[in-house]
Amino acid sequence: MEVKALEAEGRRREEEEYINLDEHNEEQPPLKARKIEEIKDPLLDFEQKCPPGGSDSVILYTTGIRGIRKTFEDCHKMRSLLENLRILFLERDISMHSEFKGELWGLLDGKIVPPRLFIKGRYIGGVDEVLGLHERGKLKPLFEGIPTDRNEGPCEGCVGIRFIVCFNCNGSRKIVPEGGDEGMNCLECNENGIVICPFCC
Repeated sequence: MEVKALEAEGRRREEEEYINLDEHNEEQPPLKARKIEEIKDPLLDFEQKCPPGGSDSVILYTTGIRGIRKTFEDCHKMRSLLENLRILFLERDISMHSEFKGELWGLLDGKIVPPRLFIKGRYIGGVDEVLGLHERGKLKPLFEGIPTDRNEGPCEGCVGIRFIVCFNCNGSRKIVPEGGDEGMNCLECNENGIVICPFCC
């Protein structure tokens, strides 16, 4: 009699646990569904500020002027990091082209010192923010979908500088028409007598 009572009690407990399990499962979605919901684009955590032509690419604003040593070294650190990660990026040197400086200052509402990194139209930050993300292992996932650099060496046209001397005025910024006495400003180049390299940019 006691054995039958113990078996009945055991069956009753199993049924209660099974019912509790079913109720618990109804409250929470299956494990696979939860994982799908949790996966989100890490770039959504960053402010949307898209430089011209930067909606699907990586854009790095830098300066080549060595006047302020820390700024120049920070730009070099950021460039080296992206090159070591083999990320294909567009470098925009604000010291070589005032249009790039205007873009950067317009995007960040003021006179901002480079380097500044943008990924797919999202503002990631300066050197401290980017290096901090890299140290915590949170930088590489931000480059999902960005093509890698095939490392074919520097461009044959600009040797990696990304600018070349203007073909129209040979860098003088003045054109003297044949038979004319007065020269006129070249409309092809920027304030430094250079143009963006047509071979690699």
